[in-house]
Amino acid sequence: MAEAVDGAKTIIALGLEGSANKLGVGIVKHIYATGISPTDELKPEVVELANVRDTYNPPAGEGFLPRDVAAHHRSLIIPLLHKALEAANLTPQDLDCICFTKGPGMGAPLQSVALVARTLSQIWNIPLVGVNHCVGHIEMGRAITGADNPVVLYVSGGNTQVIAYSQQTYRIFGETLDIAIGNCLDRFARVLKLPNEPNPGYNIEQYAKRGSKFIELPYTVKGMDVSFSGILSFIEKVAKTEPEKYTPEDLCYSLQENMFAMLVEITERAMAHIGTAEVLVVGGVGCNERLQEMMGQMAKERDGKVFATDMRYCIDNGIMIAQAGALAFARGFTTPIDDSWITQRFRTDQVHVEWRV
Repeated sequence: MAEAVDGAKTIIALGLEGSANKLGVGIVKHIYATGISPTDELKPEVVELANVRDTYNPPAGEGFLPRDVAAHHRSLIIPLLHKALEAANLTPQDLDCICFTKGPGMGAPLQSVALVARTLSQIWNIPLVGVNHCVGHIEMGRAITGADNPVVLYVSGGNTQVIAYSQQTYRIFGETLDIAIGNCLDRFARVLKLPNEPNPGYNIEQYAKRGSKFIELPYTVKGMDVSFSGILSFIEKVAKTEPEKYTPEDLCYSLQENMFAMLVEITERAMAHIGTAEVLVVGGVGCNERLQEMMGQMAKERDGKVFATDMRYCIDNGIMIAQAGALAFARGFTTPIDDSWITQRFRTDQVHVEWRV
């Protein structure tokens, strides 16, 4: 059990995120006006000091390779670090901990950022805190929206999970059985040769807004889990063999409607199971306005509410790593250098969420 800290306490955390093609550096300050209780849930005043980001974008129609993303991160992380410190008007001596994404994610990019975090920790003599990427999304979403006890729908390029909190663990109620929804959208964007800027999912969303003809696609919900690979194979075939019959706009519209309906179904089932009226949507795909609208319609029918963030926070960023890391650090958690390795497979439910009760 964490020891009590009497009197006002401030924690300033640096967060480094680089699990995929987004490289983010963020700095957050947590203020505990009456100290840190050893038993109560931690609810500090959160002050955003810096949140800078850069994205590796390959040419249209191409995906990104881990080695190219890692090279991007290595070349830009120090300039971004200086930019974040300047924006926060801080020096390294002002930092209490250095938080980095331990996983999950792409191996080479994760290693590049962890190496920098490890080096800075030793040069500056500041403790390291390894952070689960998924938990970073959840804690940033909770801090920004004020959601109390929501079912969390985490949707991104690498993850699709329905999550609920219980007994200091974010428990996974349902997830994808194969590829993540963001990966499905990205790969279909490549089929249509859509640009990678600002991101493929955003461009599919804009195409979908102009679509009107719904194409029946496989609907694959298995209990609380979903599957997207068959849907992708089906719509890829339609796009390549029947281009004169269906427009790219109709294809994007149908793909979104079909997959988002699957997500709404399993999210609603989780809400009923735990008895909550709140949904928190996090992750890069969570920026999609149509997904938020469909989830909102479902929640309204249950007298509930949907919480979501904008692109500053739903897309991978450094401040979410700082946010989750600062909470763990307040409970005395640090990562020794010998344990600062990364893992591409780090499940959400493997984290001890000691800062909640």
